Amino acid sequence: MNLLLVVAFAVLVLSSPGIAAAQAVIEGKVKLPKRKAPPVVVKRYEIVGKGGVLSPDPPVAIVYLEGTFAKPKQALPVKKILQKDLVFDPALLPIQVGTTVEFPNLDETFHNVFSFSKVNRFDLGRYRADEEPVPSRLFDKAGLVTLRCDIHEHMRALILVLDTPYFVTTDTKGRFKLAGLPAGKYKLRAWLDSKTTLEVPVELVKGEALKVNFE
Repeated sequence: MNLLLVVAFAVLVLSSPGIAAAQAVIEGKVKLPKRKAPPVVVKRYEIVGKGGVLSPDPPVAIVYLEGTFAKPKQALPVKKILQKDLVFDPALLPIQVGTTVEFPNLDETFHNVFSFSKVNRFDLGRYRADEEPVPSRLFDKAGLVTLRCDIHEHMRALILVLDTPYFVTTDTKGRFKLAGLPAGKYKLRAWLDSKTTLEVPVELVKGEALKVNFE
């Protein structure tokens, strides 16, 4: 896949003259792969291709700013991945390093969330909907974590753990917007699947918007 960078600067209008220069914004579009044919069994993620490539269906991308950023001074908000109607919801969750994720069971059956991923290997054991406290896991290393259920083989999800506070999931047309960004030189990356991450260098200026298209 070729990468085309389209850059256009536009000065942002401040909401009031007394406010200091606004932080930078990046917006644009990622060219997403074509959607696959619907699988016979309901799946939110499928392992396809040689080497076990994990890709979202419908296709979306995670766009994030890579650089050196200060560590959070306070605990990060807890995120959730539900187990509902025998699927993980959401099936793709981007989080920052240091985030705890809870896994509530909303079904009338047992579930067992586990992962063999190198960056975070765990097994929460079998539990019901009324389990207290809700089983959770801290994700303290960057990388891709694959979730499965030991009881329901078709259940699968991904957690993309990022060492940056600046990230967003595109819509199904590939459109994205990152706001509140600090000025400086960084790398903008677009994660499409477990084998494909696009990258372009960017220079951000306070009070200006940058347009970047990954094609």
